[in-house]
Amino acid sequence: MRHLGEFAGLAEAAGKQWKLFPDAPPGPELRAAAREAIGVLDLTARDVRVERTWTADGVDGEELSWDVGYGPRTRAYLLRPEGHTGTLPGVVALHCHAGMKWAGKEKIADGPEPPTPEVRRVRAELYGGRAYASELARRGFAVLAHDVTAWGSRRFPLKDMPDRVTALATDPELSEADHYDVAAGHHEHVLEKYCRLLGTSFAGVVAGEDLAAAAYLRSRPDVGPVACAGLSGGGLRSALLGTFDPDIRAVAVAAMTSSYEDMLDGYIASHTWMLFPPGLSRVCDWPALVASGAPRPLLALYAENDHLFPGQGMRRAHEAIARRYPGGGYEGAFYEAPHAFDIPMQEHAFTWLSAHLKESP
Repeated sequence: MRHLGEFAGLAEAAGKQWKLFPDAPPGPELRAAAREAIGVLDLTARDVRVERTWTADGVDGEELSWDVGYGPRTRAYLLRPEGHTGTLPGVVALHCHAGMKWAGKEKIADGPEPPTPEVRRVRAELYGGRAYASELARRGFAVLAHDVTAWGSRRFPLKDMPDRVTALATDPELSEADHYDVAAGHHEHVLEKYCRLLGTSFAGVVAGEDLAAAAYLRSRPDVGPVACAGLSGGGLRSALLGTFDPDIRAVAVAAMTSSYEDMLDGYIASHTWMLFPPGLSRVCDWPALVASGAPRPLLALYAENDHLFPGQGMRRAHEAIARRYPGGGYEGAFYEAPHAFDIPMQEHAFTWLSAHLKESP
């Protein structure tokens, strides 16, 4: 087993003591057990303010800010088709991890300023060069893209990181943003330690902030039914939001679905701590969590050339999810693509979201 080597027997020893990755059925019991294992925080978006507005490229934008009770104010973009005054279906668009924490929402949504070179690079690598949240707004949705702890407006200042972390980011050739992201990659280990000591997890903190954002979006009188969508770390966040928010109407997850067991052979080190919250592996396998809201509509997009997930793990996940939707409601599609949410995948998701939101009662 790669990356365990002579210690590969650790997996067998743990498996003998506990039933790992159980094939748990969907429903409220699974969702409650997962919430407890992850330590999801109960948060509210308080004191919401409109910081500024703009119109560009067919989109009316609002930059919002709110307080969740700790850290700097959360910044978010609320995007709508230009000139639209009525009610629109809503989508919580969840930015990815991508090892890039200098920016958050800007990776997927255009704001009043042009994207930075680092943001353009991420978009080119993962999103076909497109700010998909902005494009989704042009298609007739109210789209909310917000930062969460560790990203963008809620990133940790370098001065608050341990010296041994910042000492690892010393390359003078790096831009300020890239220099920060080197340090932030190491700092995630420290953040997870704090979260666990406080009875939660990095996943539980982020899920709590996403739940607060979704509740705010639904509270707006100009927003109807709400779905969520994201790629990679954003897909993980979409799955967690769908698990813990019963009022999310539909869930789309791109390039973030595999069985846990198949990932053990060399597919762990490249992922965020958010994918491995404490205790979850004794509650369920990851596909079971993704499908925990069945029969609510679920879209899972798989990238066949994804270097972050094993092909067998993705196929096993697809089969496990499909079993939980015997009456339909689940759509899984495999794309000949690397780890990405490219234009064809985005178009698939846009069509699917339209079908499940725009015709909803």
